[in-house]
Amino acid sequence: MSGALLEAQDLSRRFGGVVALRRVSFAVAPQEIVAVIGPNGAGKTTLFNVVTGLLAPTAGRIRYRGADLAGLSPARIAALGIIRTFQNPMVFGEMTVAENVMVGCHRWTRTGLLAAALALPGAIHEDRLVSRAALEALVLVGLRDRAADPARDLPAGQQRLLEIARALAARPTLLLLDEPTAGLSAGEARHLVEVIRRLRADGITFIVIEHNMDVVMEAADRVIVLDYGEKIAEGTPPEIQRDPRVIAAYLGEEPDAVPAAGVSLP
Repeated sequence: MSGALLEAQDLSRRFGGVVALRRVSFAVAPQEIVAVIGPNGAGKTTLFNVVTGLLAPTAGRIRYRGADLAGLSPARIAALGIIRTFQNPMVFGEMTVAENVMVGCHRWTRTGLLAAALALPGAIHEDRLVSRAALEALVLVGLRDRAADPARDLPAGQQRLLEIARALAARPTLLLLDEPTAGLSAGEARHLVEVIRRLRADGITFIVIEHNMDVVMEAADRVIVLDYGEKIAEGTPPEIQRDPRVIAAYLGEEPDAVPAAGVSLP
């Protein structure tokens, strides 16, 4: 794809004799919302781990803004603006909700430990920026009223929103969300879709692993479907909803036996 922000070419990942990804290729344009779907064990989270440097690809290449990501550490990849959340929310339970989000601001802060310890004017100014950024992120996800609460007191769904707020506070260019609506109410999921759309308009690109097909159909510009580590389909949400290969992967039927009419995927 000409002008792609992120491009994967023949991406593969093996764990011994198990192939988690097999020659997966795709490209993501700036400010696009791409959903990655597929049955459990399809390789979706492995794909995120490879893109963000937690796993090295066995074969293939990943380019971000035209530069190869091969060999870069997760920290270095995050510093480029590629930020992700995890399938199981990772929060610091003893810290407040606001403090958890402030951790995400580390990517763009510049004050050193000495300046902070001496409370130099630059450090004080940056502290205010960090506090403001954290509260803005909490407002976006609907957690402003819980800012002073210990993170451990949040229910599971709100801990997921907290992790998303922390990712937003990092000022990502490309944000990878792993099952962001899991555990959320229908209203919270709709609100999150609105937030994603608003942030896309502000310049953020999204890749979202999602099992909630209503969210996928409503939010995604394009959908990539994985099954047993292979990309079996790619297209707009309506195209994917009608694709016999996708329906077969979800329903466990042979593609030839699947009717051509679209169905609501589970």
